[in-house]
Amino acid sequence: MTPRELAEQICATLRRHGHRAYFVGGCVRDLELGREAADYDVCTDARPERVQELFPRSIAVGAKFGVILVVEQGAQQHAQRNVQQSAQQNAQQNTEQNVEQSAQQGALQDGAQVEVATFRSDIGYSDGRHPDHVVYANTPQEDVQRRDFTINGLLMDPATGEVLDYVGGRADLREGTVRAIGDARLRFAEDKLRMMRAVRFAARFGFRIAPETLAAAQTLAAQITQVSAERIRDELTKLLTEGTARRGFELLDEAGLLAVVLPDIARMKGVEQPPQFHPEGDVWIHTRMMLEKLPPNCSPTLAWGVLLHDVGKPPTFAPAAGPGTRIRFDGHVEVGAHMAEHICRELRFSNDDIAQIETLVANHLRFKDVLQMRTATLKRFVRLPRFEKEHLELHRLDCLASHGNLDAYTFVQRFLMETPPEKVYPPKLVTGDDLKSMGLVPGPRFKEILLAIEEAQLEGRLQDRESALQLARSICQP
Repeated sequence: MTPRELAEQICATLRRHGHRAYFVGGCVRDLELGREAADYDVCTDARPERVQELFPRSIAVGAKFGVILVVEQGAQQHAQRNVQQSAQQNAQQNTEQNVEQSAQQGALQDGAQVEVATFRSDIGYSDGRHPDHVVYANTPQEDVQRRDFTINGLLMDPATGEVLDYVGGRADLREGTVRAIGDARLRFAEDKLRMMRAVRFAARFGFRIAPETLAAAQTLAAQITQVSAERIRDELTKLLTEGTARRGFELLDEAGLLAVVLPDIARMKGVEQPPQFHPEGDVWIHTRMMLEKLPPNCSPTLAWGVLLHDVGKPPTFAPAAGPGTRIRFDGHVEVGAHMAEHICRELRFSNDDIAQIETLVANHLRFKDVLQMRTATLKRFVRLPRFEKEHLELHRLDCLASHGNLDAYTFVQRFLMETPPEKVYPPKLVTGDDLKSMGLVPGPRFKEILLAIEEAQLEGRLQDRESALQLARSICQP
Protein backbone atom coordinates (compact mmCIF):
# COMPACT_ATOMS: atom_id res chain seq x y z
CA MET A 1 0.00 0.00 0.00
CA THR A 2 1.28 3.47 -0.86
CA PRO A 3 1.27 6.33 1.66
CA ARG A 4 -1.43 8.05 -0.41
CA GLU A 5 -3.66 4.98 -0.39
CA LEU A 6 -3.27 4.69 3.37
CA ALA A 7 -4.02 8.41 3.82
CA GLU A 8 -7.14 8.10 1.67
CA GLN A 9 -8.33 5.12 3.73
CA ILE A 10 -7.74 7.06 6.95
CA CYS A 11 -9.74 10.04 5.71
CA ALA A 12 -12.55 7.81 4.50
CA THR A 13 -12.73 5.99 7.84
CA LEU A 14 -12.75 9.23 9.83
CA ARG A 15 -15.49 10.68 7.66
CA ARG A 16 -17.54 7.53 7.88
CA HIS A 17 -17.54 8.00 11.64
CA GLY A 18 -18.70 11.61 11.46
CA HIS A 19 -15.34 13.44 11.51
CA ARG A 20 -13.76 15.97 9.15
CA ALA A 21 -10.46 14.85 7.61
CA TYR A 22 -8.14 16.33 4.98
CA PHE A 23 -4.73 15.91 3.44
CA VAL A 24 -2.60 18.74 4.77
CA GLY A 25 0.80 20.37 4.35
CA GLY A 26 3.61 19.33 2.04
CA CYS A 27 1.67 16.62 0.24
CA VAL A 28 -0.99 19.13 -0.90
CA ARG A 29 1.73 21.61 -1.90
CA ASP A 30 3.50 18.96 -3.98
CA LEU A 31 0.28 17.79 -5.64
CA GLU A 32 -0.56 21.40 -6.56
CA LEU A 33 2.91 21.73 -8.10
CA GLY A 34 2.41 18.55 -10.12
CA ARG A 35 5.01 16.68 -8.08
CA GLU A 36 4.80 13.24 -6.56
CA ALA A 37 4.37 13.58 -2.82
CA ALA A 38 6.62 11.28 -0.79
CA ASP A 39 4.74 11.58 2.50
CA TYR A 40 1.12 12.24 3.37
CA ASP A 41 -0.24 13.91 6.50
CA VAL A 42 -3.86 14.08 7.60
CA CYS A 43 -5.57 16.59 9.88
CA THR A 44 -8.92 15.98 11.52
CA ASP A 45 -11.30 17.20 14.20
CA ALA A 46 -11.13 13.75 15.84
CA ARG A 47 -9.23 13.80 19.15
CA PRO A 48 -6.13 11.60 19.52
CA GLU A 49 -7.86 8.99 21.64
CA ARG A 50 -10.60 8.73 19.01
CA VAL A 51 -8.03 8.28 16.25
CA GLN A 52 -6.40 5.45 18.19
CA GLU A 53 -9.80 3.89 18.81
CA LEU A 54 -10.57 3.92 15.09
CA PHE A 55 -7.07 2.78 14.10
CA PRO A 56 -5.74 0.10 16.45
CA ARG A 57 -2.59 -0.09 14.31
CA SER A 58 -1.32 3.27 15.50
CA ILE A 59 1.36 4.71 17.76
CA ALA A 60 1.05 7.78 19.94
CA VAL A 61 4.28 9.42 18.75
CA GLY A 62 3.03 12.89 19.66
CA ALA A 63 -0.28 12.43 21.46
CA LYS A 64 0.69 15.30 23.75
CA PHE A 65 0.51 17.51 20.67
CA GLY A 66 -2.41 15.72 19.05
CA VAL A 67 -0.32 13.59 16.66
CA ILE A 68 -0.91 9.87 16.08
CA LEU A 69 1.08 7.75 13.63
CA VAL A 70 -1.16 5.32 11.75
CA VAL A 71 0.75 2.51 10.10
CA GLU A 72 -0.10 -0.11 7.55
CA GLN A 73 -0.88 -3.59 8.81
CA GLY A 74 2.32 -5.45 9.65
CA ALA A 75 4.28 -2.31 10.46
CA GLN A 76 2.94 -1.55 13.93
CA GLN A 77 5.01 -4.05 15.92
CA HIS A 78 8.25 -2.95 14.29
CA ALA A 79 7.45 0.73 14.73
CA GLN A 80 6.49 0.29 18.39
CA ARG A 81 9.75 -1.58 19.00
CA ASN A 82 11.60 1.41 17.54
CA VAL A 83 9.67 3.75 19.85
CA GLN A 84 10.68 1.68 22.88
CA GLN A 85 14.33 1.51 21.79
CA SER A 86 14.39 5.23 21.09
CA ALA A 87 12.89 6.00 24.50
CA GLN A 88 15.64 3.95 26.16
CA GLN A 89 18.46 5.41 24.05
CA ASN A 90 17.26 8.95 24.65
CA ALA A 91 16.42 8.60 28.33
CA GLN A 92 18.56 11.59 29.18
CA GLN A 93 17.33 13.79 26.32
CA ASN A 94 13.80 12.32 26.23
CA THR A 95 12.88 14.36 23.18
CA GLU A 96 9.63 13.71 21.32
CA GLN A 97 11.53 14.37 18.09
CA ASN A 98 13.81 11.36 18.60
CA VAL A 99 10.94 9.03 19.47
CA GLU A 100 8.87 10.26 16.56
CA GLN A 101 11.71 9.89 14.05
CA SER A 102 12.45 6.38 15.27
CA ALA A 103 8.81 5.34 14.93
CA GLN A 104 8.63 6.74 11.43
CA GLN A 105 11.84 4.95 10.40
CA GLY A 106 10.49 1.68 11.74
CA ALA A 107 7.17 2.08 9.98
CA LEU A 108 8.84 2.97 6.72
CA GLN A 109 10.84 -0.25 6.82
CA ASP A 110 7.74 -2.43 6.99
CA GLY A 111 4.89 -0.43 5.46
CA ALA A 112 3.26 2.90 4.75
CA GLN A 113 2.74 5.38 7.58
CA VAL A 114 0.70 8.56 7.90
CA GLU A 115 0.68 11.18 10.65
CA VAL A 116 -2.80 12.12 11.79
CA ALA A 117 -2.99 15.42 13.68
CA THR A 118 -5.98 16.83 15.50
CA PHE A 119 -6.98 20.41 14.63
CA ARG A 120 -5.30 22.60 17.23
CA SER A 121 -3.85 25.94 18.24
CA ASP A 122 -0.43 26.06 19.88
CA ILE A 123 0.12 28.13 23.01
CA GLY A 124 3.63 29.33 23.92
CA TYR A 125 6.99 27.97 22.76
CA SER A 126 9.32 28.21 25.75
CA ASP A 127 11.81 25.74 24.28
CA GLY A 128 11.70 27.29 20.81
CA ARG A 129 10.53 24.01 19.33
CA HIS A 130 7.43 22.53 20.98
CA PRO A 131 4.27 24.33 22.13
CA ASP A 132 3.96 24.64 25.91
CA HIS A 133 0.45 23.29 25.52
CA VAL A 134 -2.13 22.89 22.81
CA VAL A 135 -5.80 23.79 22.56
CA TYR A 136 -7.80 21.54 20.29
CA ALA A 137 -9.73 23.37 17.61
CA ASN A 138 -12.93 22.54 15.79
CA THR A 139 -12.11 23.92 12.34
CA PRO A 140 -9.27 23.59 9.85
CA GLN A 141 -9.17 27.40 9.57
CA GLU A 142 -7.85 27.57 13.14
CA ASP A 143 -5.43 24.70 12.62
CA VAL A 144 -3.57 26.10 9.61
CA GLN A 145 -2.76 29.34 11.42
CA ARG A 146 -0.15 27.51 13.51
CA ARG A 147 1.70 26.11 10.49
CA ASP A 148 4.93 27.54 9.08
CA PHE A 149 4.47 28.77 5.49
CA THR A 150 1.47 29.53 3.33
CA ILE A 151 2.52 26.95 0.74
CA ASN A 152 2.43 24.34 3.53
CA GLY A 153 -0.92 25.53 4.89
CA LEU A 154 -3.15 24.03 2.20
CA LEU A 155 -5.72 21.27 2.77
CA MET A 156 -7.26 18.87 0.29
CA ASP A 157 -10.40 16.79 0.38
CA PRO A 158 -9.11 13.47 -1.04
CA ALA A 159 -12.60 12.41 -2.08
CA THR A 160 -13.19 15.40 -4.36
CA GLY A 161 -9.72 16.90 -4.89
CA GLU A 162 -11.01 20.26 -3.60
CA VAL A 163 -8.23 22.40 -2.10
CA LEU A 164 -9.02 24.55 0.93
CA ASP A 165 -6.85 27.65 1.20
CA TYR A 166 -7.25 29.91 4.23
CA VAL A 167 -3.78 31.52 4.10
CA GLY A 168 -3.15 32.47 0.47
CA GLY A 169 -0.95 29.46 -0.22
CA ARG A 170 -2.17 28.85 -3.77
CA ALA A 171 -1.36 32.41 -4.81
CA ASP A 172 2.13 32.06 -3.34
CA LEU A 173 2.60 28.79 -5.21
CA ARG A 174 1.64 30.52 -8.46
CA GLU A 175 3.95 33.45 -7.74
CA GLY A 176 6.79 31.27 -6.48
CA THR A 177 7.01 32.71 -2.98
CA VAL A 178 7.86 31.24 0.41
CA ARG A 179 5.93 33.33 2.93
CA ALA A 180 5.43 32.76 6.63
CA ILE A 181 1.84 32.45 7.82
CA GLY A 182 0.92 35.57 9.77
CA ASP A 183 3.79 37.35 11.56
CA ALA A 184 7.06 35.82 10.32
CA ARG A 185 8.89 36.75 13.51
CA LEU A 186 6.33 34.88 15.59
CA ARG A 187 6.50 31.83 13.33
CA PHE A 188 10.30 31.77 13.57
CA ALA A 189 10.23 32.36 17.32
CA GLU A 190 8.06 29.25 17.67
CA ASP A 191 10.66 27.09 15.95
CA LYS A 192 13.95 28.70 14.91
CA LEU A 193 14.63 25.93 12.40
CA ARG A 194 11.84 27.37 10.26
CA MET A 195 14.34 30.01 9.11
CA MET A 196 16.45 27.27 7.51
CA ARG A 197 13.36 25.51 6.18
CA ALA A 198 12.35 28.72 4.40
CA VAL A 199 15.73 28.68 2.67
CA ARG A 200 15.42 25.02 1.73
CA PHE A 201 11.91 25.31 0.30
CA ALA A 202 12.90 28.39 -1.72
CA ALA A 203 15.93 26.56 -3.11
CA ARG A 204 14.08 23.32 -3.80
CA PHE A 205 11.28 24.95 -5.78
CA GLY A 206 13.22 27.86 -7.28
CA PHE A 207 11.07 30.30 -5.28
CA ARG A 208 11.92 33.60 -3.66
CA ILE A 209 11.52 34.28 0.03
CA ALA A 210 8.94 37.00 0.69
CA PRO A 211 10.68 40.24 1.77
CA GLU A 212 9.07 40.36 5.22
CA THR A 213 9.87 36.68 5.81
CA LEU A 214 13.49 37.16 4.72
CA ALA A 215 13.81 40.28 6.90
CA ALA A 216 12.53 38.33 9.92
CA ALA A 217 15.13 35.63 9.30
CA GLN A 218 17.89 38.21 9.02
CA THR A 219 16.79 39.76 12.31
CA LEU A 220 16.59 36.46 14.18
CA ALA A 221 19.44 34.57 12.46
CA ALA A 222 21.70 34.60 15.53
CA GLN A 223 19.04 32.66 17.44
CA ILE A 224 19.41 29.61 15.19
CA THR A 225 22.00 28.37 17.70
CA GLN A 226 19.09 27.55 20.02
CA VAL A 227 18.24 24.67 17.67
CA SER A 228 19.90 21.32 18.38
CA ALA A 229 22.99 20.47 16.36
CA GLU A 230 21.27 17.35 15.03
CA ARG A 231 18.36 19.28 13.55
CA ILE A 232 20.68 21.85 11.98
CA ARG A 233 22.81 19.05 10.52
CA ASP A 234 19.80 17.29 9.02
CA GLU A 235 18.48 20.51 7.49
CA LEU A 236 21.88 21.33 5.99
CA THR A 237 22.18 17.80 4.61
CA LYS A 238 18.81 18.12 2.90
CA LEU A 239 19.92 21.48 1.49
CA LEU A 240 23.06 19.82 0.11
CA THR A 241 21.43 16.74 -1.41
CA GLU A 242 18.19 17.95 -3.03
CA GLY A 243 19.89 19.11 -6.23
CA THR A 244 19.82 22.84 -5.53
CA ALA A 245 22.74 23.16 -3.11
CA ARG A 246 24.29 26.27 -4.66
CA ARG A 247 21.07 28.28 -4.54
CA GLY A 248 20.41 26.97 -1.06
CA PHE A 249 23.73 28.16 0.32
CA GLU A 250 23.44 31.51 -1.39
CA LEU A 251 20.04 32.00 0.27
CA LEU A 252 21.46 30.75 3.56
CA ASP A 253 24.06 33.50 3.27
CA GLU A 254 21.49 36.12 2.25
CA ALA A 255 19.35 35.24 5.26
CA GLY A 256 22.31 35.78 7.58
CA LEU A 257 22.30 32.13 8.65
CA LEU A 258 25.48 30.87 6.98
CA ALA A 259 27.83 32.87 9.20
CA VAL A 260 26.06 31.48 12.26
CA VAL A 261 25.70 27.79 11.43
CA LEU A 262 28.87 27.39 9.32
CA PRO A 263 31.19 30.34 10.00
CA ASP A 264 34.17 28.53 8.44
CA ILE A 265 32.29 28.35 5.13
CA ALA A 266 31.33 32.03 5.33
CA ARG A 267 35.04 32.86 5.73
CA MET A 268 35.70 31.53 2.22
CA LYS A 269 34.23 34.71 0.75
CA GLY A 270 36.90 36.96 -0.73
CA VAL A 271 39.76 34.49 -0.24
CA GLU A 272 41.60 34.78 -3.55
CA GLN A 273 43.17 31.82 -5.36
CA PRO A 274 45.99 31.59 -7.92
CA PRO A 275 44.30 32.33 -11.26
CA GLN A 276 46.41 29.81 -13.18
CA PHE A 277 44.69 27.04 -11.25
CA HIS A 278 41.44 28.77 -10.29
CA PRO A 279 40.34 31.18 -13.02
CA GLU A 280 36.81 31.07 -11.59
CA GLY A 281 37.65 33.28 -8.63
CA ASP A 282 37.78 33.02 -4.85
CA VAL A 283 37.23 29.98 -2.65
CA TRP A 284 33.56 30.81 -2.08
CA ILE A 285 32.88 31.03 -5.82
CA HIS A 286 34.73 27.76 -6.40
CA THR A 287 32.82 25.96 -3.66
CA ARG A 288 29.45 27.24 -4.91
CA MET A 289 30.29 26.07 -8.43
CA MET A 290 30.97 22.59 -7.07
CA LEU A 291 27.75 22.64 -5.06
CA GLU A 292 25.86 23.54 -8.21
CA LYS A 293 27.06 20.33 -9.85
CA LEU A 294 25.92 18.04 -7.04
CA PRO A 295 23.07 15.90 -8.40
CA PRO A 296 19.82 15.29 -6.50
CA ASN A 297 20.01 12.45 -4.00
CA CYS A 298 23.79 12.33 -3.97
CA SER A 299 25.33 10.74 -0.90
CA PRO A 300 25.44 13.05 2.14
CA THR A 301 29.11 12.31 2.76
CA LEU A 302 30.05 13.29 -0.79
CA ALA A 303 28.02 16.50 -0.46
CA TRP A 304 29.68 17.43 2.83
CA GLY A 305 33.07 16.49 1.39
CA VAL A 306 32.47 18.93 -1.47
CA LEU A 307 31.36 21.67 0.92
CA LEU A 308 34.34 21.22 3.24
CA HIS A 309 37.13 20.17 0.87
CA ASP A 310 38.72 23.65 0.85
CA VAL A 311 37.69 24.73 4.35
CA GLY A 312 41.38 24.90 5.28
CA LYS A 313 42.20 27.56 2.70
CA PRO A 314 41.09 30.72 4.54
CA PRO A 315 43.30 30.10 7.61
CA THR A 316 46.31 29.10 5.47
CA PHE A 317 46.06 31.85 2.85
CA ALA A 318 49.39 33.49 1.98
CA PRO A 319 49.49 36.21 -0.72
CA ALA A 320 52.03 36.23 -3.53
CA ALA A 321 55.34 37.46 -2.07
CA GLY A 322 56.65 39.08 -5.22
CA PRO A 323 57.37 38.56 -8.94
CA GLY A 324 57.37 34.91 -9.93
CA THR A 325 55.47 33.81 -6.82
CA ARG A 326 51.83 32.98 -6.34
CA ILE A 327 49.14 32.78 -3.71
CA ARG A 328 49.73 29.75 -1.53
CA PHE A 329 47.72 27.62 0.91
CA ASP A 330 50.50 25.57 2.46
CA GLY A 331 49.12 22.82 4.67
CA HIS A 332 45.52 23.58 3.81
CA VAL A 333 44.68 19.89 3.33
CA GLU A 334 45.87 18.88 6.78
CA VAL A 335 44.30 21.94 8.40
CA GLY A 336 41.09 21.39 6.44
CA ALA A 337 40.82 17.74 7.43
CA HIS A 338 41.14 18.71 11.09
CA MET A 339 38.55 21.48 10.69
CA ALA A 340 36.16 19.16 8.84
CA GLU A 341 36.42 16.61 11.64
CA HIS A 342 35.68 19.31 14.22
CA ILE A 343 32.72 20.73 12.27
CA CYS A 344 31.19 17.29 11.78
CA ARG A 345 31.66 16.42 15.44
CA GLU A 346 29.98 19.67 16.47
CA LEU A 347 27.05 18.75 14.21
CA ARG A 348 26.82 15.30 15.81
CA PHE A 349 27.58 13.23 12.73
CA SER A 350 28.09 9.51 13.23
CA ASN A 351 31.67 8.34 13.65
CA ASP A 352 31.52 6.56 10.28
CA ASP A 353 30.34 9.69 8.48
CA ILE A 354 32.95 11.84 10.22
CA ALA A 355 35.70 9.43 9.15
CA GLN A 356 34.52 9.42 5.53
CA ILE A 357 34.13 13.20 5.24
CA GLU A 358 37.50 13.81 6.88
CA THR A 359 39.10 11.27 4.52
CA LEU A 360 37.57 12.99 1.49
CA VAL A 361 39.04 16.32 2.59
CA ALA A 362 42.41 14.80 3.51
CA ASN A 363 42.87 13.08 0.15
CA HIS A 364 41.33 15.45 -2.39
CA LEU A 365 44.67 16.97 -3.42
CA ARG A 366 46.40 13.62 -3.99
CA PHE A 367 44.91 13.33 -7.47
CA LYS A 368 47.46 15.83 -8.78
CA ASP A 369 50.14 13.16 -8.21
CA VAL A 370 48.42 10.07 -9.64
CA LEU A 371 50.32 10.08 -12.93
CA GLN A 372 53.62 9.90 -11.02
CA MET A 373 52.50 7.48 -8.29
CA ARG A 374 54.16 4.10 -7.95
CA THR A 375 51.78 1.27 -8.78
CA ALA A 376 51.54 0.15 -5.14
CA THR A 377 50.77 3.69 -3.98
CA LEU A 378 48.07 4.11 -6.62
CA LYS A 379 46.48 0.79 -5.71
CA ARG A 380 46.37 1.76 -2.05
CA PHE A 381 44.89 5.12 -3.02
CA VAL A 382 42.01 3.61 -5.00
CA ARG A 383 41.29 1.24 -2.10
CA LEU A 384 39.98 4.11 -0.02
CA PRO A 385 36.34 3.48 0.99
CA ARG A 386 33.81 4.59 -1.66
CA PHE A 387 36.66 5.69 -3.88
CA GLU A 388 34.86 5.80 -7.23
CA LYS A 389 31.54 7.17 -6.01
CA GLU A 390 32.95 9.83 -3.69
CA HIS A 391 36.71 10.48 -3.91
CA LEU A 392 36.86 10.30 -7.69
CA GLU A 393 33.60 12.21 -8.09
CA LEU A 394 34.76 14.98 -5.74
CA HIS A 395 37.92 15.33 -7.83
CA ARG A 396 35.88 15.52 -11.06
CA LEU A 397 33.70 18.29 -9.63
CA ASP A 398 36.79 20.07 -8.29
CA CYS A 399 38.31 20.13 -11.78
CA LEU A 400 35.10 21.19 -13.53
CA ALA A 401 34.72 24.09 -11.08
CA SER A 402 38.28 25.33 -11.67
CA HIS A 403 40.84 24.65 -14.41
CA GLY A 404 38.75 22.03 -16.25
CA ASN A 405 41.68 19.61 -16.72
CA LEU A 406 40.41 16.05 -16.29
CA ASP A 407 43.65 14.23 -17.16
CA ALA A 408 44.08 12.78 -13.66
CA TYR A 409 40.42 11.79 -13.52
CA THR A 410 40.64 10.02 -16.89
CA PHE A 411 43.89 8.30 -15.90
CA VAL A 412 42.39 6.89 -12.70
CA GLN A 413 39.20 5.84 -14.47
CA ARG A 414 41.23 3.95 -17.06
CA PHE A 415 43.38 2.36 -14.36
CA LEU A 416 40.27 1.11 -12.54
CA MET A 417 38.78 -0.30 -15.74
CA GLU A 418 41.98 -2.05 -16.81
CA THR A 419 43.08 -3.38 -13.42
CA PRO A 420 41.27 -6.50 -12.16
CA PRO A 421 40.00 -6.22 -8.57
CA GLU A 422 42.23 -9.11 -7.48
CA LYS A 423 45.26 -6.99 -8.48
CA VAL A 424 44.05 -4.10 -6.35
CA TYR A 425 42.95 -6.31 -3.44
CA PRO A 426 45.32 -9.30 -3.68
CA PRO A 427 45.07 -12.08 -1.07
CA LYS A 428 47.65 -11.98 1.71
CA LEU A 429 50.62 -14.19 0.92
CA VAL A 430 52.20 -13.95 4.39
CA THR A 431 50.57 -13.46 7.78
CA GLY A 432 51.73 -12.61 11.25
CA ASP A 433 51.54 -16.30 12.17
CA ASP A 434 54.03 -17.03 9.41
CA LEU A 435 56.42 -14.49 10.88
CA LYS A 436 56.00 -16.00 14.35
CA SER A 437 56.91 -19.41 12.93
CA MET A 438 60.17 -17.84 11.75
CA GLY A 439 60.93 -16.91 15.31
CA LEU A 440 60.01 -13.23 15.14
CA VAL A 441 58.46 -11.60 18.19
CA PRO A 442 55.32 -9.49 17.43
CA GLY A 443 56.11 -5.80 17.33
CA PRO A 444 56.78 -2.85 15.01
CA ARG A 445 59.08 -5.04 12.89
CA PHE A 446 56.07 -7.21 12.01
CA LYS A 447 54.31 -4.32 10.35
CA GLU A 448 57.41 -3.27 8.40
CA ILE A 449 57.90 -6.77 6.97
CA LEU A 450 54.24 -7.25 6.08
CA LEU A 451 54.13 -3.85 4.39
CA ALA A 452 57.26 -4.64 2.40
CA ILE A 453 55.70 -7.90 1.21
CA GLU A 454 52.44 -6.17 0.28
CA GLU A 455 54.39 -3.46 -1.56
CA ALA A 456 56.22 -6.05 -3.66
CA GLN A 457 52.97 -7.90 -4.29
CA LEU A 458 51.17 -4.73 -5.43
CA GLU A 459 54.10 -3.85 -7.67
CA GLY A 460 53.84 -7.27 -9.31
CA ARG A 461 57.21 -8.50 -8.03
CA LEU A 462 55.63 -11.29 -5.95
CA GLN A 463 53.19 -13.79 -7.39
CA ASP A 464 53.10 -16.66 -4.92
CA ARG A 465 53.39 -17.53 -1.25
CA GLU A 466 56.82 -19.17 -1.48
CA SER A 467 58.36 -16.06 -3.05
CA ALA A 468 56.76 -13.95 -0.33
CA LEU A 469 58.15 -16.19 2.40
CA GLN A 470 61.62 -15.98 0.84
CA LEU A 471 61.39 -12.18 0.90
CA ALA A 472 60.31 -12.29 4.53
CA ARG A 473 63.26 -14.50 5.43
CA SER A 474 65.68 -12.21 3.60
CA ILE A 475 64.36 -9.18 5.48
CA CYS A 476 64.59 -11.05 8.78
CA GLN A 477 68.26 -11.93 8.27
CA PRO A 478 70.68 -9.67 10.16
